[in-house]
Amino acid sequence: MIRAGSLLLALDLAGTAVFALNGALTAVRAARLDIVGVVALGMITALGGGIIRDVILGYLPPATFRDWRYLVVAATGALVAFAWGRRLDRLAFPIEVFDALGLSFFAVTGATKALDAGLGPVQAVILGAVTGVGGGTIRDVLIGRVPTVLTSGLYAIPALVGALVTVGAAELGLRGWPAAVIAVVACFVIRMVGVRFDLNAPAPPGAPRP
Repeated sequence: MIRAGSLLLALDLAGTAVFALNGALTAVRAARLDIVGVVALGMITALGGGIIRDVILGYLPPATFRDWRYLVVAATGALVAFAWGRRLDRLAFPIEVFDALGLSFFAVTGATKALDAGLGPVQAVILGAVTGVGGGTIRDVLIGRVPTVLTSGLYAIPALVGALVTVGAAELGLRGWPAAVIAVVACFVIRMVGVRFDLNAPAPPGAPRP
């Protein structure tokens, strides 16, 4: 199990940064919002999963409101994305990459915090996945589209895999960066394979493809 401390904070802030970029770029590209909307959506995307995680675990107020670095990193990422607005025609793929990275980082930190809080392995895997998909789900709802987690078979599944690797490593007594890196890479690779080859879970017979 990854101990709470510098490693967990680094992963949490990394997830916050890339999800802020993803949310803000999505806002400019898909919703055409102004700077207030772009920054707001970027920050909500970046912080939403972590807030859900901390509320479920009973960490009140959530880390977002106890450590100024979360808000600064989220706002900075959103502003950087806003500044890149004119280049968005070439940024469709980076948006997917940022989304996959945020999903991966938060799946690991969610599962880790759940284990640190005393939850069982199954509950930790579920909370890891919820943390990973939470910010993206809020993002999609706010811009008026069906959440990716409900339309892509390789969105929740990578988050579950990343959380499962984290929990499995903890059960085997593996701690620190190696276990975290393996879990992040596993989640990221599966998600990007899904994006690259447009892979989805089976849909009901006769239903249109997402």
